Amino acid sequence: MSVTEYINSIQSKEEEASDVLQQLHLLIDACIDNKHAAQRLLYETYAPATWNVINRYVFEHEAAQEILNDTFFKVFTRLDQYSYKGSFEGWIRKIAVNTIVDYLRKFMPKKGFITSQAYEENSWVEEDAVSKISFKELVAYTYKIPDMHRAVFNFYVFENLSHKEIAEALQISEGNSRWILNDARKQLKKIIMKNT
Repeated sequence: MSVTEYINSIQSKEEEASDVLQQLHLLIDACIDNKHAAQRLLYETYAPATWNVINRYVFEHEAAQEILNDTFFKVFTRLDQYSYKGSFEGWIRKIAVNTIVDYLRKFMPKKGFITSQAYEENSWVEEDAVSKISFKELVAYTYKIPDMHRAVFNFYVFENLSHKEIAEALQISEGNSRWILNDARKQLKKIIMKNT
């Protein structure tokens, strides 16, 4: 490829990106103006990915559907707050994760957790067992561990939240977050070893 061809291909990609951003602006503006066809298009475009995020945390179909509905209610009522900085899908994902956290705070029991002092024992599990399976298999296995374990594991592994952020979100101590994560890893390792 010559330098000219390379420059032309970069310009073409920049023009395509500009067109996509312009289409997103138009779609969001139409949604803000309560154009039902635009709202349906936005929902149909972003709901499947959002559903996948929700489904990692909440297994019950009705609860997951309620969270999806709440998420898109928030999306549509806050569209005017989207700043076009970062990806739109990432913005929706953040709203979904916050809605999931609200749900977990409301419905997840907080009994049976250790105190932060009890965490001191070494409960680390090597990630080797987890690294040998596919993403889809890992998500399926997380449904076999307790809800709080799945939530902490998902927030830490998939959302890259710190233990401090997880603790604040789920209203538990940082020590409990660490212990629950390690216990989730242990349980997942047993499940993986049993199934492989």
